[in-house]
Amino acid sequence: MCCEAPRERRLKLPVKPSTPLEYSSLPPEIPMNAPTLSRALILLMATATGLAVASNYYAQPLLHSIALQFGLSTAGAGSIVIAAQLSYGAGLLLLAPLGDLFEQRRLITVMTAISTLGLVISACAPSLPWLLLGTALTGLFSVVAQILVPMAASLSEPHQRGRAVGTLMSGLLLGILLARTAAGFMAELGGWRSIYVLAAVLMAITALALYRSLPQHHSHAGLKYPALIGSVFRLFIEEPVLRLRSLLGLLAFSLFALFWTPLAFLLAQEPYHYSDAVIGLFGLAGAAGALSANWAGRLADRGKGALGTTVGLIVLLLSWVPLGFAEYSLLALLLGVLMLDLAVQLVHVSNQNAVIALRPEARTRLNAGYITCYFIGGALGSLLGTQLFQRQGWMGIVVAGLVIGTLALLAWALAERKRISRDIATHYPPSPER
Repeated sequence: MCCEAPRERRLKLPVKPSTPLEYSSLPPEIPMNAPTLSRALILLMATATGLAVASNYYAQPLLHSIALQFGLSTAGAGSIVIAAQLSYGAGLLLLAPLGDLFEQRRLITVMTAISTLGLVISACAPSLPWLLLGTALTGLFSVVAQILVPMAASLSEPHQRGRAVGTLMSGLLLGILLARTAAGFMAELGGWRSIYVLAAVLMAITALALYRSLPQHHSHAGLKYPALIGSVFRLFIEEPVLRLRSLLGLLAFSLFALFWTPLAFLLAQEPYHYSDAVIGLFGLAGAAGALSANWAGRLADRGKGALGTTVGLIVLLLSWVPLGFAEYSLLALLLGVLMLDLAVQLVHVSNQNAVIALRPEARTRLNAGYITCYFIGGALGSLLGTQLFQRQGWMGIVVAGLVIGTLALLAWALAERKRISRDIATHYPPSPER
């Protein structure tokens, strides 16, 4: 009998057979079958998301100053923004799926560090090719933001998932918008290069904070890298919701870039003649749109993501009405900025919540596929914006915005009509005698 007690205690050690595979690498102090996101950690991840994505937008309010230093045309300066968008899209396709292959804390830390190196190259760039190289390297590895988002979704309670994703997306949009304000302010203090120096320091600190704070987390796809990348394309074939939401995201973000890329040139000419610092302040007007992210996340948690999408697309189209008067009225410009950024955020958060809910085991790849299309839209919008502004002026931008906004709303309306018809057919089948 004296030997039975120890054996009985050994049998009661808590080794749970139902422990999910993806949590098997968590450190022992974190319960393997429980979410591990505290409010403080969500805020850190949102900050990291914002800083990572902001790195691709510092150049936008500085395009006029960069063009003057390097002797560039409007389209030539716009190539910096296009390089950022295209490299980000390439990173989403080629690097973001690695979140389903490697331990995510280590991957996030390494990618943040390499993105920091790109910022250093941009800060020291002696010519446009070097600036494009630094921009491309930063853009390629700043997709770490899109590994943080599905990681937050995986570690959240199901009823809080939309709110967690919304918080990170608020950080992302604030990073995009406040990047302009910070860049303009720093340019006034120390020239356009100074923002890249500051950003490199902040990203290095963020990499260390993430490594110390994030739990270890695996999301096993059970695939090798070539098959992993190929599976992203298969998801597009197999998931009609992913195709629809990716199209909406592409169109919405193309409108965002169509407006913001040539804005610095509009505000540098008559009647405004604004400095880099004042141009950067327009990011604050759009930052209010980030407040819609949490509302969109809450709608998704209540199963009303379609409402957020509908409202967002309508406001997105209407935003181009006040923007049509932006050449002459500062008030109209500010109203249009607020409407545009609020609408893009509503559509984006609704899209992302719908996409990552499709297959829990493939969240990183689903998100990578969606965000790749999203930033392809940004690159196309930037290219279209610089070309139209150079050839047709601001009204060319507005007409293109109205056309693309109408296409996005029509695509959503047709998809919703098909969904409603399918639901009616399912619940009310035709009468047998017919």
